[in-house]
Amino acid sequence: MVKHPAKYTDRLLNIFETMLDGCGTVLDPFAGTGKIHSLPFNTVGVEIEPEWAEMHPLTEVGDATKLRFGDETFDGICTSPTYGNRMADCHNAKDGSKRNTYTHCLGRKLHENNSGKMQWGKQYMELHEMAWNECFRVLRVGGIFVLNFKNHIRNGVEIDAFSWHVSTIIKTGFSVREIVRVDCDGNGFGANRDARTGYEFVVMFHKIKEVSGGMAG
Repeated sequence: MVKHPAKYTDRLLNIFETMLDGCGTVLDPFAGTGKIHSLPFNTVGVEIEPEWAEMHPLTEVGDATKLRFGDETFDGICTSPTYGNRMADCHNAKDGSKRNTYTHCLGRKLHENNSGKMQWGKQYMELHEMAWNECFRVLRVGGIFVLNFKNHIRNGVEIDAFSWHVSTIIKTGFSVREIVRVDCDGNGFGANRDARTGYEFVVMFHKIKEVSGGMAG
């Protein structure tokens, strides 16, 4: 059976639901196994890998950087991008240890535009800039964008990718309405299993600009 290494933590779902209150249609452009569909909204999931998309009938195969939907289609967006951490590793383990990565869980090479194989860096940032611009385009003015994210530790230092995502989304045309910090357990596998940040963030953004040529004005 195909698995996924990074499903939504159940304790986040009530936070998502509260932040999205009043939304009719909600999109998750990085849907994974489709846990977004457990929320009480009209949800649409987009997932780039067919095996994961097929795990829920309301998720379709697609690319978050090239969404098929028209401008201002959705009332809300709720998603959790990959973290740019060691879960992006795609080498074969030679020491017999367990690997909880996107590639190892899927059991094959990932799609070339899947951020699940991208370590934190230029390529990762460029892909998510495109994805956040697409989210801006398909969300109505006044709509809600909920982001879930967790920083990671590299070489003993916390990589503040969270702040990069927040500032990039603001530049796209959103304002921050609320930030919630949630205590959470980390991945229990790998040499760095004890070097985890013990919390993740949920951010509620509000779309404040109109679409201009498909990009933020």
